[in-house]
Amino acid sequence: MTENKIDALMRRILDATGISSQAELAKELGINRSGITHARNNNRIPDKWIVKLYRKFGFHPQWIESGTGRVYLNIESGQDITFKQVPKVQARLSAGAGSFDTQSRVSEYLSFQAKWLSMKGSANNMVAMEVFGHSMEPVIKEGDTVLIDQSQKDILAGAIYAVGVEDTILVKRLEKHPDKLVLVSDNRDFSPIYLERDETDKVRILGKVIWSCREYR
Repeated sequence: MTENKIDALMRRILDATGISSQAELAKELGINRSGITHARNNNRIPDKWIVKLYRKFGFHPQWIESGTGRVYLNIESGQDITFKQVPKVQARLSAGAGSFDTQSRVSEYLSFQAKWLSMKGSANNMVAMEVFGHSMEPVIKEGDTVLIDQSQKDILAGAIYAVGVEDTILVKRLEKHPDKLVLVSDNRDFSPIYLERDETDKVRILGKVIWSCREYR
């Protein structure tokens, strides 16, 4: 089934701006709930919405309508750049859900350009955490901060993921073999962890590491 144009538009705008909900977006644009319902029922993006989105965020009308082409009409004009705050958590698994506990364990928020985040994945599903241990050196060192997209859980061979094993969070490269999952460290002093097929239910893929940074002291 083809996605309703209004639902697709809302999803694009939320990802591009970092706004957290449709209600907040509607408030920003001065659109009431009945207006959204009417547009959704008609499956048509009103022209006045396109004008408001351009004036508010500088989005290209073609991208607003179709999601294709350039996101911004004029990125050279010096328009304001929208930022999205991503929670940095004290690493802790939530119970059973394969995600982080981001409610009571937020230590701070990090700001990223919303456009950059939207190109990397789902901005609303991203979380940052500090890495402890030396197993991923020299690529990721102890104390580095990594950005994790919890919407990206399909395993790409050799990519780095945050992995939950029981109550522990590990940052490892993953390799998926026909009969096992391999957790690989960049530091050759640490041996690979082999998990047979009947052991993989102990593992939860929390998300793909898409960025890291290092603070020099």
